[in-house]
Amino acid sequence: MRAVVIRAFGGAEVLRIADVPAPVAAEGQVRIRVEAATVNPVDLATRSGALTGAGLLPARDVIGIGWDAAGTVDQIGPGVTGFKPGDRVIGLCDRLDVPLGAQAEHVVLDADAVAAAPAGLSPVEAATLPLNGLTAAQALDGLGLGDGQTLLVTGAAGAVGGFAVQLAVARGLRVVAVAGGAPPPLRGIRVFNHWIRADGAHLSRLAALAEAGALTLRVAGALPLDQVAAAHHRLATTPLRGRLVLTP
Repeated sequence: MRAVVIRAFGGAEVLRIADVPAPVAAEGQVRIRVEAATVNPVDLATRSGALTGAGLLPARDVIGIGWDAAGTVDQIGPGVTGFKPGDRVIGLCDRLDVPLGAQAEHVVLDADAVAAAPAGLSPVEAATLPLNGLTAAQALDGLGLGDGQTLLVTGAAGAVGGFAVQLAVARGLRVVAVAGGAPPPLRGIRVFNHWIRADGAHLSRLAALAEAGALTLRVAGALPLDQVAAAHHRLATTPLRGRLVLTP
């Protein structure tokens, strides 16, 4: 199969489309024939070496790229009961110790990182939900705000911020939105980092909201897999009101 990989850190020119063996679903896993994979800022950080420099991603000879995927299950591993071949799904590849990412013709994910794709939406649209939607939802969970409280969302024009606004309103919060980035930690403002984790059950709830029209899935454009370098360049240089999506 074809997969996006890097063998050295640098700019978009280090991205390669490699021919690699297709992965096989092990116990508790499903293999997805990828129809759409989103390009996110974390992919640029992986490619540049920033994640490795921060100690989050071990250096390897070959590193796969991509976190979000939408497609069709084409293989299930032993012990998987919630999915079957032919199911249309979305999922999150959040493990940094695996050799390949979601920007490939196939990806293997733990079954508990996968959810049924929202009906009525294209794979390109659906692929924009897992990473950014779960980041927003899990961050809101961590705040523990109750009905009627006020939430300031900075970066509301972005993918995570846009989801945060909609999810907060759905939870009964009063939302004040600012298009630009996060305030400095002054005058009693506390800043903490939220680390995204795959959660198929929570992703299913987000998919249901998207299916009902309560979440807007924004696509800035779709490109074929072999134009991944162009997608990275565009994400790095152009303000976008949605995500760029690769189609293997």
